[in-house]
Amino acid sequence: MPISRRRLAALAGAALLSTRARADDRMTVTDIAGRTVTVKAPVGRMILGEGRQTYLVAALDRDNPFGRVVGWRDDFRKADFDGYTLYAQRYPEIGRLPSFGGWKDGAFDIEQVIALRPDVVVMNLESKVAIDDGGLIGKLERVGIPIVFIDFREKPFENAERSIAIMAQLIGREAQGTALAAYRRAQIARVTSRLEGYAGPRPRVMIERAAGYDESCCMSFGNENFGRMVAVAGGVNIAAGLIPGTFGTVNPEQVVAARPEVVIVTGSNWKLFTPDGTWVGVGPGADQAVARARLARLMERPAYRTLPVATSGRVHAIWHQFYDSPYQFVAIQAIAKWLHPTLFADIDPDATFREFHARFLPLPYSPGYWVSLSP
Repeated sequence: MPISRRRLAALAGAALLSTRARADDRMTVTDIAGRTVTVKAPVGRMILGEGRQTYLVAALDRDNPFGRVVGWRDDFRKADFDGYTLYAQRYPEIGRLPSFGGWKDGAFDIEQVIALRPDVVVMNLESKVAIDDGGLIGKLERVGIPIVFIDFREKPFENAERSIAIMAQLIGREAQGTALAAYRRAQIARVTSRLEGYAGPRPRVMIERAAGYDESCCMSFGNENFGRMVAVAGGVNIAAGLIPGTFGTVNPEQVVAARPEVVIVTGSNWKLFTPDGTWVGVGPGADQAVARARLARLMERPAYRTLPVATSGRVHAIWHQFYDSPYQFVAIQAIAKWLHPTLFADIDPDATFREFHARFLPLPYSPGYWVSLSP
């Protein structure tokens, strides 16, 4: 990853010449890290520091979601093969976009990024510690390329709406950003408002992150992300007191001792990441029968097989990428319906996501984002 001073100076000169040739309009953005960043307004060339930021960009600009994207991290196809495939069928040009690995993985090519002459690089907040350690912000600033941080993963309940507003400001789609945030807020309120006066039982829930991705058990969530979604949906996340941060691991003995009444695992089509994994491939267009069979096999592991929940049917799999997108409201509705089927009998998360696609996204809705052992 090192870059020589001579090479940096040459690239800086080229970048500065290019900058002078572009419009002089500038805007100031306060990113999720609290940094004040000056960026060209509106952005004409951007690099997505995570390919799955597509979920946000597509919802803000359904007519031309990739028109300003000149490069991206290579995670979208690997982490969400089914979702990537649908976008690639509609926008085949994304297969030609320059891609690179993650900064945390040591696979981020600075020279390639500089050569692409972006107006901004949008990074996820979870990469900031590694970026600071490696001095990436300063290296890119020296050639006139700002970094802006957004977040849907570390603390989405605090940062999602602000992240939507930041991206909307960058690409000049503020009205769409306001509408997207309002829709998200209203759909979450359909659950939270009903639970405000609810005094009944709240089921104990084990939410297993990426179950079957490898042989380990059991990755989970603390008080944020899917762990927080469980609480917001009217459940008790059994890992909340065991994991101090957003992500962590609960051992099988702790799961058995907690005796969860509901188990929810996250899954996706990870055949490019771990083709031999036993993960549940839920997502757009997923085969429900195959997903259900895989989910049943996961309940045969030591953490679950002796528990009543293994045979009660209150076992579910949900699309993993809800944890890293603006679409968490769909997961909250699905979880609420699983935990309190009578209280939320009239809420249909499938219909909600279908409506969201029709209003905001460039692709038609393809069901398959969750599956349950019970019919």
